[in-house]
Amino acid sequence: MNTNDYIIRPEKREEQREVENLVRESFWNVYRPGCSEHYVLHVLRNDPAFVRELDFVMEQDGRLIGQNMFMRTVIDADDGSTVPVLMMGPICIANDLKRRGYGKKLLDYSLEKATEMGFGAVLFEGNIGFYGKSGFDYAEKFGIRYHDLPEGADASFFLCKELIPGYLDGVTGVYQTPAGYYVDDADVEEFDKGFPKKVKLKLPGQLF
Repeated sequence: MNTNDYIIRPEKREEQREVENLVRESFWNVYRPGCSEHYVLHVLRNDPAFVRELDFVMEQDGRLIGQNMFMRTVIDADDGSTVPVLMMGPICIANDLKRRGYGKKLLDYSLEKATEMGFGAVLFEGNIGFYGKSGFDYAEKFGIRYHDLPEGADASFFLCKELIPGYLDGVTGVYQTPAGYYVDDADVEEFDKGFPKKVKLKLPGQLF
């Protein structure tokens, strides 16, 4: 995808560390003091569920300004079947370019490519205020429950988008987060030593 302003293309192996640093800068002190998303991305690239064809970066004037990626996972349906779906993220845009429309352009392009590959639905943990603009809705409206979430707990963070209309018709069940997203804090700390030192801050609004 080319425009006058940016290019969206597959990530190259030689720029993986640069992409990880972009992710680190974008998520630092957002959801917790520091972040783990850059290490999660590092781990997921070697996971069998990683969809290499849907591993994208956004480039502007030779600078990497965004990234998105997807993982295969399933819904354990209440009827005993398993329904293949995608999990998305981490997805990010460089801090100085946030809230300028680049994120939606990257997101919509990524979803279009996932649709072309034949995937039926995407699950994601995010803000409906942003992702709703690209067709995501609350997963509970599709009958999909977040694993390990107590009954009655707030699940407004858990979003879903059908890529094939009607793909989830008649499906109810529990979504399973790919195992690769679960990382040990000690491993995150060790990995982070390879990046420029940054100060961890406990800020209002953080989740952890």
